[in-house]
Amino acid sequence: MPDNEMSVEQPSLPLNEVAPRADDRYRSDHLLLAEMIEAGSKVLDVGCGDGDLLQLLETRGIDGRGIELSREGVNRCVAKGLAVVQGDADTDLVNYPDDAFDYVILSQTLQATRQPKTVLENLLRIGRRAVVSFPNFGHWKMRVQLLIGGHMPRTDNLPATWYDTPNIHFCTIKDFVQLCDEINVKMERAVALNLYGRPLRFNAPWWFWNMFGEQGVFLLSRAEKIAKTPGRDE
Repeated sequence: MPDNEMSVEQPSLPLNEVAPRADDRYRSDHLLLAEMIEAGSKVLDVGCGDGDLLQLLETRGIDGRGIELSREGVNRCVAKGLAVVQGDADTDLVNYPDDAFDYVILSQTLQATRQPKTVLENLLRIGRRAVVSFPNFGHWKMRVQLLIGGHMPRTDNLPATWYDTPNIHFCTIKDFVQLCDEINVKMERAVALNLYGRPLRFNAPWWFWNMFGEQGVFLLSRAEKIAKTPGRDE
């Protein structure tokens, strides 16, 4: 299927041209994520790392909790006074009840999970909305390194070598959109960030985002279930 014939047509999405406010203390993708979350919300940050995003959310009146795989990351978060526990997105999200949070965040972690589809489904079971960001493996720099160099790509955003990386399920923006369509997820906002952390044109076609977006950031919610017609599937 060509990039411009994806099952979810981009013009049908409320693609806000969200430009994160300049702030040297925080990453541009973190600022964009924070812009997507309403003040006063209860939030779970899955794979929260050192807690930088949680600290940013706290400054905006958001009640943030975190789950982090590495003990070192948990210790650094706790030292900052953040409510973070050690856990694995692949195995521990099932222990959270339905609708426990207003938002669940998965920032730059999807590609490191063993079962990304199941993890995404759990995000939208636990939270009423999910905010997901990930590096776009379809970016032109990735393609050039594979085509010309003949080796697994490395960039500033993905600096690890192929044999020493936690990332096991790389995907492109196109791949992610197709997964959302497959599991009936509604995309409320979608933004592609360039190499400098700035949003690409919000009305650009999907193939352009897939080629020139270094990162994808998506605000997701559950799509309405289609009621079954009596007498069918019985």
